[in-house]
Amino acid sequence: MSDARRVRPILRALGASWRAAWMTALAYRANFLADAVVTLFAAGATVLPVLFVFHGQETIAGWTASEALLVTGAFVVLQGLVEAAVEPNLRGLVDDIRFGTLDYVLLRPVDPQLLVSFRRLVPQRLVYSVGGFVILGVAASRLPEPPGLWAISAALTLLGVGAAVMYALWLLVVSTAFWFVRVDNLSYLLTSAMDAARWPIDVFRPVFRVLFSVVVPLGLMTTTPALALRGVLEPTSALSGLGVAVVFCAVSRAVWVRALRHYSSASS
Repeated sequence: MSDARRVRPILRALGASWRAAWMTALAYRANFLADAVVTLFAAGATVLPVLFVFHGQETIAGWTASEALLVTGAFVVLQGLVEAAVEPNLRGLVDDIRFGTLDYVLLRPVDPQLLVSFRRLVPQRLVYSVGGFVILGVAASRLPEPPGLWAISAALTLLGVGAAVMYALWLLVVSTAFWFVRVDNLSYLLTSAMDAARWPIDVFRPVFRVLFSVVVPLGLMTTTPALALRGVLEPTSALSGLGVAVVFCAVSRAVWVRALRHYSSASS
């Protein structure tokens, strides 16, 4: 079977699931609109800690307030994507393993990793990502030299790279459920660690900079796109970030395949 024929049923299955999610969300339009407004306010509130920290300070660790808000905007974009698509699906995988309902996924003629990763969607949380792009746009307009088309394209590409790394980290954590079933503490730890990504990596002490660059590459997720918008990102840094994303995705895939072998179906 050609690659195109393999991808087509996956896209159809995911498309059907996402359409159902949107139809469910829009069934009560007033509730959806209220949730969207609250979500936008929550996204806007993320800038308050940055403004508070930079009050009376021209720069901190070489970053101005507007430049730091680029990092915050990238964080909000990725956080919205996680809450809309990644976290609901992978948390649901834990229940599928616990109750044996993963059987229904494995029996379908599509790649189980893709199906369990993206079958659910929470449309309201996508509004959070929209708020993140608004923060990025406002912060970028306040830079001494607003970014050009090349810088914006590089930043968007690196945001995609950051999203891939974040997904890989979630998959690694949730894959441990095949052995330990309950992974709540690990997922809470990952969520807490991700919160540090709202700040430029340069504000942390050297030991944490190494930790957030190598072990949990938070700097790649949010600081690197901000550097691209500032026009100070080295091409080698962008390429190394892409390499890190490929490694994390490959490792998470290998762990997933190995973990799936430990699954005991409900019928066994």
